[in-house]
Amino acid sequence: MLNEQIKKYILSIDQSTSATKVILFDHKARLVNRVSIQHRQIYPKPGFVEHDPREIYDNVIRGIKEIIEKTKVETSEIACLSITNQRETALIWDRNSGEPVANAAVWQCQRGADICSNLKKLGYGRMIADKTGLVIDSYFSASKLKWIINNTPGVKERAERGDLLFGTMDTWLLWKLTDGKIHSTDYSNACRTMLFNISTLQWDEELIRLFDLYPSMFPDVKFSDMVFGDAAPVLGFNTSLPIAGLIGDSHGALFGQHCFLTGTTKATYGTGSSIMMNIGKSPREAPEGMVTSIGFSRNKSIDYVFEGNIHCTGDTINWLVNELQLINSTDEAEQIAGSVKDNGGVYLVPAFVGLGAPYWNHEARASVSGMSRDTTKAHIVRAALESIAYQVKDIIDIMIQKAGIELRELRVDGGPTRNDFLMQFQTDILQKTVVRSGIEEISALGSAMMAGLATGFWKDIEEIGKLRTVDKTFHNNMQCNEIERLYSGWKLAVRRTLLK
Repeated sequence: MLNEQIKKYILSIDQSTSATKVILFDHKARLVNRVSIQHRQIYPKPGFVEHDPREIYDNVIRGIKEIIEKTKVETSEIACLSITNQRETALIWDRNSGEPVANAAVWQCQRGADICSNLKKLGYGRMIADKTGLVIDSYFSASKLKWIINNTPGVKERAERGDLLFGTMDTWLLWKLTDGKIHSTDYSNACRTMLFNISTLQWDEELIRLFDLYPSMFPDVKFSDMVFGDAAPVLGFNTSLPIAGLIGDSHGALFGQHCFLTGTTKATYGTGSSIMMNIGKSPREAPEGMVTSIGFSRNKSIDYVFEGNIHCTGDTINWLVNELQLINSTDEAEQIAGSVKDNGGVYLVPAFVGLGAPYWNHEARASVSGMSRDTTKAHIVRAALESIAYQVKDIIDIMIQKAGIELRELRVDGGPTRNDFLMQFQTDILQKTVVRSGIEEISALGSAMMAGLATGFWKDIEEIGKLRTVDKTFHNNMQCNEIERLYSGWKLAVRRTLLK
């Protein structure tokens, strides 16, 4: 066990879609400081989205060094390093040279779409759902990996020889940080590859063959509250630094939001959004359009969730700023949306890369409907914010019906939740209390908490339970007939989009 008088901090890496964030937390789970370094978004051809894994690793090293310099914290005061990450992004690299065979294929990347379509036509949907809890979709890692294996010269032969490894971004960073000694992941990341059996808790041999992969490529899978290895000297620490608390970002948010009990539910608002409901210690068949995932793993035990993934939420606001240039910054959206009394009948369906849960239609494309000659930019901005809340409602309503659980509150986190207009509309349209986390970097905190349990920084779940902070609670004040009218308009707008 660590001497908490000496070990004062946990250093957490949050490897997101757009940036590497390195965050320092103290013993009271307070955010002490953070560094954020953006990386390139690479679009080699239509539908392809890539990241350079070398650039990301370099940014991690740079971020760690910057935050140590910025805070003047002694490295001997840091208990451990934790990693949380955007999950479905995957890559393949050479176990001998350490070099990636290609850029990482990002969760948004559609290179596996034809592979998935073919598997659906061949009738593999039921088998894959039964094993993995997932729907067949290029959103998940498997089809992207198959594409890389079969379309990158020489890669298949190297895989056959056992020279290659694969992993999600946590696995890559762990491997690099331990100087190639540890090839591991946790259950939350493994379950999002479409290659992991969530009932047997093993990589599935039938799926490995189906996607033209090889068992020698696969990482070990461990519980998140374990020490995975020690950071190599490249970090410049004068003492051994354990790496622990590996967990996918949405799962880290679930744990950071203290969704420890069956029925507790959180929504993370980022580029896209993940809605998770804790369904207990056994997997259950998900509602149509949703998936069953491993929520988090700790104390040799698994908590399962229903999960719904929305492709475009916070990124809709970015679109208003960067592409349409209707507003100068995301902060303006709240004030402009509130400047009109309602949406004026305008609905925006942000299907820029198709629609995720519960529709799973990748051919759908974004639309704006209901405009009149009186429509202003404020109506469009308001419709964009409202679209985020409608998409969350689509998922929450179905989860409640399937799980048979009465949802008392929705715990929310992520940058867009700082928009009070959006949060009030969310609680109104849901008719459920919405509770905003007091910690913005909740995924990183969940990861740090897992690492803290692994290293004795915090002694048990009860101690962690006392650390939850709430920023603001929102209560519904909209009439039922108004909710029904607005939501009916949304459903009509979605139907029109799907018919295109």
